[in-house]
Amino acid sequence: MKNFFLLSSRLEPARPPWQRVLWRLWPLFWVVLSSLGLGLISLLMAIGPYPAELAQGYWETPLLLYLNLGPVVALALLFFGLFRSARRSFLLTALLTLGFSAGHYYKLFFRDDPLMMADLFLLKEAGNMMGNYSLFWNDFLFLTVSYVVVVYLLLCLLARQRPQKGSRFRQVTVLSGCTFLLLLTPSLLSESLYEGKAANYAHLESQWAATQQYIAHGFVYPFLHSAADAVDLPPPGYDRDKALALLDRYQDADIPETQKVNVMGIMLEAYNDFTRLGIQGIDPEVYQVWHDLEAEGVAGDLITNIFAGGTVDTERCFLTGYSHLRDFRSNANSYPWYFRTQGYLVEGMHPCYQWFYNRSDVNRYLGFENYYFVENYFGEYTGGAVAYDSLFFQHLLYTYRLRVAGGAPYFTFSVTYQGHGPYKSDTFDWAERGTFYTNDGSLSESQEAILHNYLGSIASTNQQLKMLTDALREDPEPVVLVLFGDHNPWMGDGGAVFEALGIDFDAGTLEGLTNYYGTRYLIWANEAAKKVLGKDFQGEGPTISPSFLMNEVFRQCGWDGPAYLQATNAVMDKVSVVNVPTGLYVEDGQLTDTLSPEGAALIRDYQALQYYSRGHFRYEAEEDLS
Repeated sequence: MKNFFLLSSRLEPARPPWQRVLWRLWPLFWVVLSSLGLGLISLLMAIGPYPAELAQGYWETPLLLYLNLGPVVALALLFFGLFRSARRSFLLTALLTLGFSAGHYYKLFFRDDPLMMADLFLLKEAGNMMGNYSLFWNDFLFLTVSYVVVVYLLLCLLARQRPQKGSRFRQVTVLSGCTFLLLLTPSLLSESLYEGKAANYAHLESQWAATQQYIAHGFVYPFLHSAADAVDLPPPGYDRDKALALLDRYQDADIPETQKVNVMGIMLEAYNDFTRLGIQGIDPEVYQVWHDLEAEGVAGDLITNIFAGGTVDTERCFLTGYSHLRDFRSNANSYPWYFRTQGYLVEGMHPCYQWFYNRSDVNRYLGFENYYFVENYFGEYTGGAVAYDSLFFQHLLYTYRLRVAGGAPYFTFSVTYQGHGPYKSDTFDWAERGTFYTNDGSLSESQEAILHNYLGSIASTNQQLKMLTDALREDPEPVVLVLFGDHNPWMGDGGAVFEALGIDFDAGTLEGLTNYYGTRYLIWANEAAKKVLGKDFQGEGPTISPSFLMNEVFRQCGWDGPAYLQATNAVMDKVSVVNVPTGLYVEDGQLTDTLSPEGAALIRDYQALQYYSRGHFRYEAEEDLS
């Protein structure tokens, strides 16, 4: 067999031309075949913990197969031409294809969140975050690694040919790989193709579930398609002059000196009111503090863009007024910058690490003068560990009183950590089993533990909220408190607890959309602030996106605010929810995927305003942002 000419690393000059051609093409055959295998494994990884039926859509849609397998084959051809080795080409293609696929696979299990191109900008954070999870090993992953090893060894035996350096055959192979990738690019990035012929939602539980939408396209295809979201492209029909004209209709309005009350914003990690989901068996005492506070303030539903992860989307939508976010690499227009122009001291706290979502840099870009993390504050009290709410709220109140005593109005926005999952499934923490939730048999013991531990965390947070609001209620300094949750909590792999409880997550209805993406917000003011502002801060607030929450805060305070906020008030009044993952809106209180002409025009203006604002910083930055 070793004398068989196709298995030779070199070919004798006396061989006939047909053997020469076949000998050169032989390794290409194995390169293509082995890379197709990698693409198919990636497709199997794409569904993660979801039912295998989701993968059935791949085989029913040839275009999906082409768009998932084609880039892998093109990459393998390119590597073969560059490195002149079938086995090296295979190994490099496997490392890239299966490496990213495995990241996606684990991310689905841990966070019910797919891997997107923009996540590559947070690789350092991803590595740090892995410390919160234990990587598992299963038969599928074992077979995947076995496939790579076996095929690599086969290629060492069956495809030993190496094109000569500078040969035309090598150049043609490199050119073929590049050309194939270039030809694929328009299809990979096409939005109409992604939503139309290349989509197969037949096996989805809900067409509006963002994660399922993503994995219904496979992995390689939607991952490459997400590159379009990793760069800031202008919206359709964008006209810079028109966007500037829209913004120039308004001027930043100063907050009257006599109305400069302190503003304290707190985003509560994974905080949601589960009693609104209709879950039976929850002890009413768990949420009693929150319900009492809602009765004293303005509360409403906040429809976020995220589920169980992606915290900073809600956070930064609130701080910027944008529904569509991009990476922050320099000073960016935001409401903290506006407060600074009004003479406010602008600070915040996050009792976790400063690398978390790159907050140490991004928060400076968003205008915070100081931000306190484990590294520069909380670590002194925790021995370098993250701080939970019993410590966090004490220091938030202490810092607030210290800063307000300085005389300048104070804007502070903080993000808690305590509610961060995953929640233990093998022990019952916080209190005895059955304290927070009475299981009627709907949940397994491990699922009950997850829910119990989450509710225990909520009960603890609410006691700290009571401590804070009791103190602020008696404080002579006027303060407006803004509380909201960033997203629903992680409730087991794939949201298993929610599923076992029968929670309606059909985002095709307003109830389902609210259940899946919704949290609550609360705007509360002490008596001193009510007196200064002449407002009662009472009632049910509108259902809104996080990008409109600051609009509602300013409206409740009676402030006009910055030009951008004024320009977006009309949008909020008509289209109060812009849910990016599903493409759904709430217009005049009704869920829709097709806006009225007036609503569509407002959204076009809103998108244009965002794009212009993201690219044109309006405030004079101070040099020292320590």
